[in-house]
Amino acid sequence: MKRVHHTFPPRTPNVSALMTTLALATAILAAPASAASAASPPTGAHVMTVAAHSSVESRISSLHSRLQITAAQETLWQPVAQVMRDNAGTMDTLRQTRLTNMGSMNAIDDLKSYGEVADAHADGIRKMTPVFQALYDTMSEAQKRNADQIFRGKNHHMPKKG
Repeated sequence: MKRVHHTFPPRTPNVSALMTTLALATAILAAPASAASAASPPTGAHVMTVAAHSSVESRISSLHSRLQITAAQETLWQPVAQVMRDNAGTMDTLRQTRLTNMGSMNAIDDLKSYGEVADAHADGIRKMTPVFQALYDTMSEAQKRNADQIFRGKNHHMPKKG
């Protein structure tokens, strides 16, 4: 009898991997500052939020540079950058919630939580597509070829090294 190995979603999703296709891909903070909860978030959660903000800004800057966005395209780039920020905020909030609840989640809770992450990722891509298409439609043929190559790449959402 052949043994079948099943793989299950990781307990803590890789935010970068979930934000592919720019949906990085989900406001920097998902809730307004005035809606802060009565219980203070753990200090580590704040540090992670700051790190996530820095990371998304690096991706935005890197992609802007790699796509060779012109001054004329800047007004179409800004909605792309904002969707990236919004998507990152949503994913960061979901990741923090998973981390906070990890010790008390059972298998069903874990699957539901991971499903929320997957749904948010898909929603982020749906939000990104029309704003990126508006930008893409204004690109020169050389920019389009470059964008196509970037998006075909495994890590198109990561800053280019070196």
